[in-house]
Amino acid sequence: MKRILTVVFVLAMLLAGCSPAESASAPSKPPADASTEVRSQTFVPAPTNPNLILATTTSTQDSGLLDVLIPLFEQQTGYAVQTVAVGTGAALKMGEEGNADVLLVHAPSSEKTFMENGFGKDRVLVMHNDFVIVGQADDPATIQGAATAVEAFQKIAAAGATFVSRGDQSGTNTKELSLWNSANIDPAGQAWYLETGQGMGATLTITSEKNAYTLTDRATFLVNKLNLQLDILYEGDSILLNVYHVITVNPAKQVTVNYDGAIALLKFLTTPETQTLIGEFGKDRFGQPLFFPDADKTDADLGLP
Repeated sequence: MKRILTVVFVLAMLLAGCSPAESASAPSKPPADASTEVRSQTFVPAPTNPNLILATTTSTQDSGLLDVLIPLFEQQTGYAVQTVAVGTGAALKMGEEGNADVLLVHAPSSEKTFMENGFGKDRVLVMHNDFVIVGQADDPATIQGAATAVEAFQKIAAAGATFVSRGDQSGTNTKELSLWNSANIDPAGQAWYLETGQGMGATLTITSEKNAYTLTDRATFLVNKLNLQLDILYEGDSILLNVYHVITVNPAKQVTVNYDGAIALLKFLTTPETQTLIGEFGKDRFGQPLFFPDADKTDADLGLP
């Protein structure tokens, strides 16, 4: 009886146009176009070279912004990013020597020289914030009454008030030195002028300990403010604009650089989705964004030469 039932079952399967094996084990297949759509949304092709070195300024690291952006980039693309947070001068040097694939920096004049010398291939605006002058609340140099940032620096020098400089060729240090130059003051060697040779976070700590003044990017100051006896004493001068560009290292100069990865990060940083994240970063904690997205702008839009 079992044999007869088996024969009947096989005949039924043949009449239906499939084999018993297919009926028992083959899952139903979605339409070809649906399958392709699912694959494109779920899987990202592995990069040929997944290792990417990003040289950047300490402000992007100390602010916490990269802790948000880099893991998301790695998740979306399959790249593994080694972030080296140094001053902009050191980051540009790494690019020149082929020790970094991509840069995120904030010293426009130095960046232009880097590009003109052929070390960079692509340079695109990412974001901006601003520099501020911070110091003790009692403000011994009375810079809060200054009309300009240059006048504030003149007041500090005239009062012989301690000023702490990063002294590391960073973007912040470059801006600071340009302000001293505009004030017709050479602070080097002055008893009131101290150089740390360290990043912004460490320099702020020393400034607080020394009851001194310093120039800082707003983001790093706000992130560290609770641990400092410092206030923002001067802000708002257009000369204190702090602009960040992403730069890919030129593979024609350094054949070992990961240009594909560099371009992938450049595109990620300038997508509308990432630009929105940048514009929202810090609002929940500080009630204000720490950076303002600029990928849809040009240098001229920001008043840069």
